Amino acid sequence: MEPIKVLIADDEADYVNSLSKVLSRRGFQVTRAENGQAALDRLAADRFDVIVLDLRMPVMDGLTALQEIRKTDTLTPIILLSGHADVAYVHQALKGGAADYLLKPCPVETLVSALETASEHKAISAEWKEKSDRGTRR
Repeated sequence: MEPIKVLIADDEADYVNSLSKVLSRRGFQVTRAENGQAALDRLAADRFDVIVLDLRMPVMDGLTALQEIRKTDTLTPIILLSGHADVAYVHQALKGGAADYLLKPCPVETLVSALETASEHKAISAEWKEKSDRGTRR
């Protein structure tokens, strides 16, 4: 089975480095970005199974990055990760197409479960889209 490719955008370098190590040991392929704009740049060059965005980052925050990504990619699950439990942000993120909203510090098992579930949902959605596209071409 192919490793799940995860893009993590977060400006807290130490946090992302330790999270990347833990996820890599669990079989995930992790790419890091230091802010939302850097995440968009990585997305222009590669495809990912799941995207994890910190809510508050310099240059481009997670909500803005979510909106920009959704303009061209409606299929890749995006998980917002934040140290702020603001209900308005949660509502805005989920309404904007986020698959999940997790609070920092997030237990590794919770994040791993969310990544695996999001990746499975993407695979199922892609399969249904492919079948639907084939059905409309007949």
